[in-house]
Amino acid sequence: MTKYGRTLEIGPTDLTSEKRTPRKPLNMIPDEARASFVPYAPYTFNALPAEADMTRLAPGRPQADGEPIKITGRITDQYGRPIRRSLIEVWNANKYGRYTHIEDFSGLKLDPNFLGIGRMLTDDDGNYEFWTIRPGEYLAFPDISRWRPKHIHFSIRGGASRLITQMYFKDDPHNDRDPMRILMGDNFDANIGKEYEIEGDDFDCGYQFDIVIGGKNPTFFEDL
Repeated sequence: MTKYGRTLEIGPTDLTSEKRTPRKPLNMIPDEARASFVPYAPYTFNALPAEADMTRLAPGRPQADGEPIKITGRITDQYGRPIRRSLIEVWNANKYGRYTHIEDFSGLKLDPNFLGIGRMLTDDDGNYEFWTIRPGEYLAFPDISRWRPKHIHFSIRGGASRLITQMYFKDDPHNDRDPMRILMGDNFDANIGKEYEIEGDDFDCGYQFDIVIGGKNPTFFEDL
């Protein structure tokens, strides 16, 4: 007899969730198959230091348009223990709200000096740091006048798991209508980067974005 698991929720979105979310309960993996799983050997991740600088294509190249910002944070579990040597991949739109992606049909301006992707590893204390350009908002669905607020995507990999979340910016006028933000409810504050000042002219400012995995008060992650 087939065992069924949970049914995935469909949140208040603009039809994208309905198209991607299974309508029927998920099938449970049979006990016999579970027992046959071999031990998992985790990936060995690596990243070059230059990949954490998204403000330019490569060292010595011109800086992209817009305001350079520094993002720092720490990844921990629910007990505050660091998630070590985890691979973080990040991506965001350029100053004008355009992604450097073949499927971005917005018609907004491309920046030849901004690729918009980067990656880095957490250190032994779970800390990470990268530099990027403050992203612009963009009109995601013109027919319903639905804008996406400024945000930065995070993919976090450790072992066999991959989690995806987003960092938002405080007081963005488009935050409250964002479907992801609506799904977060009262936990939205955990996904807002905390601004701090930086001395010197290299950065407009910094943002602290700590990520908690698991427990009662985790950072909000998207379902894959």
